[in-house]
Amino acid sequence: MRTSTNMIYELGIASVQQRQQDLVRLQQQISSGRRVLTPSDDPVAAATTLDLKQSQALNNQYHVNGDHAKSQLSEEEGALADITTLLQDVKTLAVYAGNASLTNTDRAILATELRSRYEELVAIANRGNGNGQYLFSGYQGATQPFAETGPGTVAYAGDGGERSIKIGPARTIAISDSGDAVFRSIKNGNGTFAAAPGATNAGGGIISPGSVTNPTSWNASANPRDFTIKFHVDGSVTPPQTTYDIVDNINNVSLLTGIAPAAGPYLRPYVAGGAISLTRQSPPDTNPAPFDFGAAVAVDGVPADGDTFSVKASVNRDVFTTLHGLITALQSGVSITLASAAAYQNSLNASMSGLDNALDNVLKVRADIGARLKEVDTAQGVSEDLSLQYDNRLSGLQDLDYAKAISDLTLQQTQLEAAQKSFLRVTSLNLFSLL
Repeated sequence: MRTSTNMIYELGIASVQQRQQDLVRLQQQISSGRRVLTPSDDPVAAATTLDLKQSQALNNQYHVNGDHAKSQLSEEEGALADITTLLQDVKTLAVYAGNASLTNTDRAILATELRSRYEELVAIANRGNGNGQYLFSGYQGATQPFAETGPGTVAYAGDGGERSIKIGPARTIAISDSGDAVFRSIKNGNGTFAAAPGATNAGGGIISPGSVTNPTSWNASANPRDFTIKFHVDGSVTPPQTTYDIVDNINNVSLLTGIAPAAGPYLRPYVAGGAISLTRQSPPDTNPAPFDFGAAVAVDGVPADGDTFSVKASVNRDVFTTLHGLITALQSGVSITLASAAAYQNSLNASMSGLDNALDNVLKVRADIGARLKEVDTAQGVSEDLSLQYDNRLSGLQDLDYAKAISDLTLQQTQLEAAQKSFLRVTSLNLFSLL
């Protein structure tokens, strides 16, 4: 094939330019530390790298979400820790308020202090986080959750939602708790039922919180969970004889007789401090049908004729109402009558039970937060392991072998120099130089 002078020039220039391009590409690889600079360098590696980077970016976002979750949960934990301390202090004051040596002036001073703690509790319940949202308003982060609408009445403007965030491909975790769950969903009484004195009691009877003796029986569908203990005092004998009846308020029957309630005296004799069981005792009960509603209470002191005590299934009572009830009892004070002292002690007992339940509820939420924080730590540990794996795989696909690259660079420089010199030699040949 005949080779023209023009072709010689074109081939020579192309060869030199190709060597220069190879050298420049190799220099770029060395400076960047990357073997694959464009998809054309290694299409399979480029596609795999893109998928890995997307997965890595998502994994990194999960880790960032975990940091956000820990921040939010830590802020809530701080608020709950303050509430725990506050309730423990209030409980200590409530115990002290039961001291018989206190005067009504002393009780009024305690009430003033508890009013400050009440306002502090409302302030903590309305605490915000670092993002300008309220901690305990549910999904309504921009809405102040609690506001006092009347003495002891605190309205909730939030909802029952829990804000959440995704910390892993298949895990979403709650980063808040609603104010309803923390401050309002608190059972009164002993948490199962509440025992309370009648509003018109004239005696000195003081009722205990009671206990569940048989959970299955208490939770049975046939249990009315609404009873009244009625006392009768027969003053015609010496000493006076006190007896009591237990009335099923739903079906309006006496548990002891199985028929409609009647006037006293009643079948069971009263023993101060003795157990009053919602279980048939034969004798003295005459009810032919056995019953066991799985609960028992105790009444101490001296009930008056006609005094009553209720035993009803527990209902939710917010912690603000409980604390206000304690303040009201202290402000009301105690008169010289037996009934006043008993009413005061019954109020203290109810407040103590409510504070215990509120404290238990807060501790339960704190324990749940602790579990969530641990889960976030675990998820972030998995995320860090995945990140290391992604880095290793990307390194295998992208990273340059510097030893080989430097060797290739020397070779490319030699080849370029040879191409340049040979091109000069070839282009310098002409016929006139031989004449």
